[in-house]
Amino acid sequence: MENNKYITVSQLNKYLKYKIDNDPNLEIVFLKGEISNFKNHTRGHFYFTLKDENSRINAIMFQGNASKIPFIPIDGMKVLVTGRISVYEASGSYQIYVDSMLEDGVGSLYLAFEQLKEKLSKEGLFKQEHKRVIPKMPERIGIITAPTGAAIKDILSTIKRRFPLCETILFPALVQGEYAKDDLVKKIQMANCYNLDVLIIGRGGGSIEDLWPFNEEIVARAIYNSKIPTISAVGHEIDFTIADFVADKRAPTPTGAAEIAVPNKEDILTYLNQVQIRLNKTINNMLILKKEKLLNLKKSQVLKNPQRIYEIKEQMFDVLYEKLKKEKDLFLKSKFDMLNIVKTSFIFKNPQILISDKIYGYNDLIQTIKIDINNLLKDKINSYSNLLNKIELLNPIGTIKRGYSIIKYQNKTVTSIKHLKIGTKITNQLQDGYIESEVVNVHE
Repeated sequence: MENNKYITVSQLNKYLKYKIDNDPNLEIVFLKGEISNFKNHTRGHFYFTLKDENSRINAIMFQGNASKIPFIPIDGMKVLVTGRISVYEASGSYQIYVDSMLEDGVGSLYLAFEQLKEKLSKEGLFKQEHKRVIPKMPERIGIITAPTGAAIKDILSTIKRRFPLCETILFPALVQGEYAKDDLVKKIQMANCYNLDVLIIGRGGGSIEDLWPFNEEIVARAIYNSKIPTISAVGHEIDFTIADFVADKRAPTPTGAAEIAVPNKEDILTYLNQVQIRLNKTINNMLILKKEKLLNLKKSQVLKNPQRIYEIKEQMFDVLYEKLKKEKDLFLKSKFDMLNIVKTSFIFKNPQILISDKIYGYNDLIQTIKIDINNLLKDKINSYSNLLNKIELLNPIGTIKRGYSIIKYQNKTVTSIKHLKIGTKITNQLQDGYIESEVVNVHE
């Protein structure tokens, strides 16, 4: 059987890959479909399946292209993708390598806007409790916008017209294009190095693409982390950006931002005039009251005859003096009564009674101590006798006195015949001396 006509699976897959990769109709393919089995790899690659009602195809979007789309794909999303068709040799499956992706229908920018809005809202960046109060009469205002254009002109003219005492500092920034977001963040951070009371950030109207730098996450977080109360003024009244939600105050237009930032000098002058009128009226009323009080004092009997003040005080002094004297007499009388009771008491007349009671108690205490000592001595003597008896019972000399002897070998007491051998010289200790002997036989 000839084997040279057979090829390997790898060779087949390599051939199919070569054919597909060199097919000009598959170099650029435009597909639309629904995403399923989406996986965002830790390295930034997107793996998913693109399907319609009848078919499906595997898809991969590498990190370099995936990082450019302004939204995160999810299962069920309908998208428009551009890419090339190729074969993955290891599995023999063909797939589309996606270069770009757009959301079909709603629009990718709008979807990215809603996704970021939901994310930051869940984190609490839009909560009212984090909003700072815009000062009513700021001394210095920072403005972040393009140095040319209608926005900066409207803001400056409005501030000058309404509140010319306020100082303004312009931080010229890019407000459109790829590098605008980084420049906006830089200018916000720079503004925080100045002693500003209010910060206005914004630009004039435009398309969603033109306003997109104000929908970037890094710009939103820079506004949130700013220490300066911030007014967002991006686009026209109908335009809403992420910056509007995270700022402390949203203005419908740049002119509106200036009107929110500073008061109207005409309103201030009107208010000051009203305050002056109220102040004059209050002072006049106080003067009238003081005059009436002065007239009443002039008419008073005390002022006409000041001697009466002294008479009243003198009378009060007499009352207090009599009361004090009475209290003193009662106090002394009670103390003398107590002294007389003590003098007439039986103990005071015959103090020997107190000593006799103490002597009787002392004698009783001595007798009790003697009895306790005698009982303690008896207990100790009995314990000592018991201990001597136990020692006597354990004393080996007592055993010897009863006719027993102690066998020793090399000054050690022999407790078993296993320790002896025939011919071993041993010592027998008796009551009155020692016997040296030699073992001639051993029996168990």
